[in-house]
Amino acid sequence: MSRSTAAVVALCDYHPQQESLRDTILDGLRRPQKMLPPVYFYDERGSHLFDRITELPEYYLTRTELAIMREYGSEIGGLVGERAAIVELGSGSSLKTRLLLDALREPAAYLPVDISRSHLVHAARGLAADYPHLEILPICADFSAPFDLPRPRVAPRRNVVYFPGSTIGNFHWDEAYALLLSIARIARAGGALLIGVDLKKDRATLERAYNDAQGVTAEFNLNMLVRLDRELDATFDLRAFRHRAVWNEAKSRIEMHLVSQRAQSVFVAGERFEFRAGEHILSECSYKYTPTQFAALAAEAGFEVRRVWTDAAALFSVQYLACVREQ
Repeated sequence: MSRSTAAVVALCDYHPQQESLRDTILDGLRRPQKMLPPVYFYDERGSHLFDRITELPEYYLTRTELAIMREYGSEIGGLVGERAAIVELGSGSSLKTRLLLDALREPAAYLPVDISRSHLVHAARGLAADYPHLEILPICADFSAPFDLPRPRVAPRRNVVYFPGSTIGNFHWDEAYALLLSIARIARAGGALLIGVDLKKDRATLERAYNDAQGVTAEFNLNMLVRLDRELDATFDLRAFRHRAVWNEAKSRIEMHLVSQRAQSVFVAGERFEFRAGEHILSECSYKYTPTQFAALAAEAGFEVRRVWTDAAALFSVQYLACVREQ
């Protein structure tokens, strides 16, 4: 771990090493169903593309979650309580964070965690300028792997993990369970989790959200291949792959694919991979839950649902869970 000082924030850097990226990508492409881990969407360009996705008319998730946070912010702030350390996983541009911070009374510190170093530092500096009395301790890390929290100057009364968006849906059930166990270790008994959970709904709404008319989601998906070409000396031809997103009812998830348009060979880090015409790489799954399903999963990991807020159409939920036992 390295620690570097910027103008207004000190960065704790646990960014995955290049060997980790190479090994993870190669392992995914060697599988019978080729796959790429969605965590690697978020290089600098990928992070900016995702910010654009959140503003698209088809992408209901972000605007709905923001509306929930605006409507119920004071209630959420009351549940979080005074002098809490807020640990945000996958902080991104921190737009929702501002709504949360504005609702809190005397937070002890804000600790954003994100894998995109430049995006993280930029957002942390912006928050530091707007919240000069709040200690901000950004952590560059893959939050699905263990990492250490820096110690704030003000001892927090409790840790509250903030996990907005629908990122929990990107993890298969066993992976989501393991992640919630890790979150419980961060929150500790007496702490809490404030999380965004996308809800099950009709196929048309879901597929529109991941197949926008402007093609931004397609560009975001294909950018993973651009990154591999750049960082792993891969030979992906973007013209030979296309984006596809479909709802899998049996597994209750949206699946994003990169579909090979022809038979072709691609080299990645010196290793050759063969693709058939129509063969696809699974690049992301986004599971959708009913409130009952998510409560059952959270309970296994030591959390108890205390409040669930939704919009009028029940498209999305923000949930407050107490950590009732430390893992």
